Amino acid sequence: MIVELETPRLLLKPLTLADAEPIQAVFPHWEIVRYLTSVVPWPYPPDGALSFLRDAALPAMERGEAWHWTLRLKENPAQVVGSVGLRIGENNRGFWMGLPWQGRGLMTEASEAATDYWFETLGFPSMRIYKAIDNTASRRISQRQGMRMLGVKNHEFVSGVWLTEVWEITAEEWRARRLGGSAVLGESCRSMPGGPPTEPITSSARP
Repeated sequence: MIVELETPRLLLKPLTLADAEPIQAVFPHWEIVRYLTSVVPWPYPPDGALSFLRDAALPAMERGEAWHWTLRLKENPAQVVGSVGLRIGENNRGFWMGLPWQGRGLMTEASEAATDYWFETLGFPSMRIYKAIDNTASRRISQRQGMRMLGVKNHEFVSGVWLTEVWEITAEEWRARRLGGSAVLGESCRSMPGGPPTEPITSSARP
């Protein structure tokens, strides 16, 4: 069951079909999609967000194979500004942020909350993430979170095949980092009581 999360500035609300229209309004920009996985269609079709939510993201959430949230500023919770998602497989976390909200550290907050959920709520032993080698903004988030780069491989993104860094952190490393006082959010990153059941700042995820 996926719950609503919060950070100092953001609400992370579990993805629903009603999010298709607001996502479609902010997502289709080359600066957002170029480092996302190649399954994202480009040019992005008018029903791209609806198709992804209806046919891929929501069914995966129902099967317990993925966990997706929209990102909303607490000061304006009606506006979707981005998304972060977790999934079982080789590449466990992805995100994107709308252009007007990039460069403000918001994705660092969101990825901190999602990663904590991955380890502390879902109980997975490790997280592994792929990043195009030129995606420096996304790399900085992994570095700040204490991840280790395991190596490089080729991976296909919307913008083509890129040399891709593989980053990893274990549950033990994550907990040691937080106990050591280096967590970005500390105690302010938490599940919200009563939540619903259920670089450019981008990293290998569809909307």
